[in-house]
Amino acid sequence: MQAVVTFMKRFVKKYNSTSLILRILVGLIIGVVLGLAVPNAAWIATFGDLFVGALKAIAPILVFVLVMSALAQGTSRLDRRFGLIIWLYMLTTFLASFAAVIASFVFPVSIVLADTAATDNVPPQGIGEVMHNLLMNCVANPVGALVGANYIGILFWAVLLGFAMKRLASDNTKIFLQNASDAVSQCVRWIINLAPFGICGLVFTNVSTNGLSIFTQYGQLLLLLVGTMLFVALVIDPFVAFVTLKKNPYPLVWRCLKNSGVTAFFTRSSAANIPVNMSTCERLGLDRDFYSVSIPLGSTINMDGAAVTIAIMTLACAHTVGVAVDFPSALVLSLLSTLAACGASGVAGGSLLLIPMACSMFGISNDIAMQVVGVGFIIGVIQDSVETALNSAGDCMFTATAEYHQWIKDQKELPYFLGGTRQVDI
Repeated sequence: MQAVVTFMKRFVKKYNSTSLILRILVGLIIGVVLGLAVPNAAWIATFGDLFVGALKAIAPILVFVLVMSALAQGTSRLDRRFGLIIWLYMLTTFLASFAAVIASFVFPVSIVLADTAATDNVPPQGIGEVMHNLLMNCVANPVGALVGANYIGILFWAVLLGFAMKRLASDNTKIFLQNASDAVSQCVRWIINLAPFGICGLVFTNVSTNGLSIFTQYGQLLLLLVGTMLFVALVIDPFVAFVTLKKNPYPLVWRCLKNSGVTAFFTRSSAANIPVNMSTCERLGLDRDFYSVSIPLGSTINMDGAAVTIAIMTLACAHTVGVAVDFPSALVLSLLSTLAACGASGVAGGSLLLIPMACSMFGISNDIAMQVVGVGFIIGVIQDSVETALNSAGDCMFTATAEYHQWIKDQKELPYFLGGTRQVDI
């Protein structure tokens, strides 16, 4: 018995001292091997379910407590950085949508329509309904927002309560909020430390249950979607960061993709990845008062991947049914996709259910559009994974970009990977 205890202590020590990315890579490989070797071992998938479930459970509490605590302390200078981060989020979402339009014109694709995977959810009928849903989510019951993981409502009430406590709360109350914030953050670190087991379970599920047919029947569409998203992640977003910082952005891009994008790819949930992004920003040396607001905000309005999906799927549908789309109309689609993508998190089904609204611009019937939604769910194993990785990594990258831009203005030393001398734990 003593030997077993000694072995477990050594294993835990070695596990904790190994790089998290290396551990995740090992978990990924083990998940692939198990998915091919023992596809019926359903209990392995439980690790993935537990990991995603824990992240989704802690994320609403994390956002609510951190935002409220940050604003109550009154130490954050959001007035200098908040406008920039919103501008970066909205600009890149539009550029992503525009890139998707250009890609669809250069590489037009048709869709093999299939209604077998169509969803029973009702899509929004117009941009007005999307914005109405967005505003109604803001004023939702705060307890209901926490229970239902309505992050727009969580942000709204956390900001209100944070400003109210900044004016009215005693010092002891503010200390309690800070302690609560630290405690929730520690819980998040414990959960993230177990990510390799969760990734193993998630990869096992994908390998054991999904065949390769999606690569053949919808290969061109998937290639266009994934290729455009990679172009946004590796060209457009870095260019925007370069213009903002006047520094080589790729060391920052790589760190955000490695630490945030990889996990988001497998969890396929921006909400579940909020704790991961918080941890990444902490390791980048950023101000917690700032990123505790900008990260959950980014999970609701920084939707580059969603904008790409809406634009490409809509134009592919138009090409399939023979609807000619001129460039001015496609430009309007870019603007519509940008606004719609920002409201995607408040609509059941995410970005896919906004496709019928965009299709209505070109007179495409809802029946046909919903078949496109069904195709979206079929290829969602890959499309949604890449989309979430792009969105989530962008949240981290532009939060860091806005923060480092302020450091440059204040003549503070930048991190070593941007040419400075400041050491950060990443």
